[in-house]
Amino acid sequence: MLPFYCVFAVVFLTLAAALLPCLGQTVYLPGTEIYTLRFFRTLLALIAGGGLALCGLVFQATFRNPLATPYTLGVASGAAFGAALCLQTTVRLGLPMMLALPSVIGVPAITFGAFAGAVLAMGIVFALSLHKDASSEQMLLAGVAVNFFFSSMIVLLQYLSAPHDAFQILRWTMGGVQNAAGRDCILLVPITAVLFGYLIFQSRTLNVFVTGQERAMSLGVNVIRFRMVLFVMTSLTVGGIVSVTGPIGFVGLMIPHIARLILGPDHRRLIPATAVLGALFLGVCDTLGRCLFYPAELPVGIITSLLGGPFFLWLLLRRNTS
Repeated sequence: MLPFYCVFAVVFLTLAAALLPCLGQTVYLPGTEIYTLRFFRTLLALIAGGGLALCGLVFQATFRNPLATPYTLGVASGAAFGAALCLQTTVRLGLPMMLALPSVIGVPAITFGAFAGAVLAMGIVFALSLHKDASSEQMLLAGVAVNFFFSSMIVLLQYLSAPHDAFQILRWTMGGVQNAAGRDCILLVPITAVLFGYLIFQSRTLNVFVTGQERAMSLGVNVIRFRMVLFVMTSLTVGGIVSVTGPIGFVGLMIPHIARLILGPDHRRLIPATAVLGALFLGVCDTLGRCLFYPAELPVGIITSLLGGPFFLWLLLRRNTS
């Protein structure tokens, strides 16, 4: 049954990548220059949407909390701060050699900064999760505090920057895929594919993990190592995506819940379904942002926040009444 879902995911995303670039005020067919630009933009949205949705699924499973996402745990804001630091201000602070080193070893500086920020944010939450008395709600509150801290640091960077640089940081932190290029897709495809493959391989372990750490340990699961591997992989994925698209919120919150409502809690089905739904969701949101206010464009991060805010409130009220 599992290979069917994986094949379906690949076929469905291929069709979405081919058809969504055609849509707009003017329909452009494959082969035209504008279609090519739209294709890379749509492809980046599909990859980012699938990756963020998978990361949200991982956080919700490992923390056993439906509100745990890369956004609410501060991982996205940490990655955004690291990328923004490399994007505009580190040269002004006298660190040009530190910026040049990652590029020498083949990693773009902004990607390196985003990954470092994501790992730092996730490390804080992970350190708290090792404490036996820490509940999932306490870890979630710690993530919210980390999110506020890094968001404040981004605002500080904007304040210290020149007006043009401050606007560039502000525009980038809205989240968007309008400046997509082929190299961005080449960067994110292997990162997201590795995460997807690992989750498929460990889907049964995730099913055991969500039942409780004690039960998972009694069945032979190395809980600390498994959680650490998941945190590193998700931090790498979130850092890579944020370094290219900026922080795009609520994808990791909404999509796993929608997939869970449709297919149930079995991660053998949830993982491919979440990847497909997340990719399609962000691809459609970007298409709407490109078409609704034509010729102006609305960053996709604004659309996901407009949809995710009410969804978050509904989810919070649903938890309180259950």
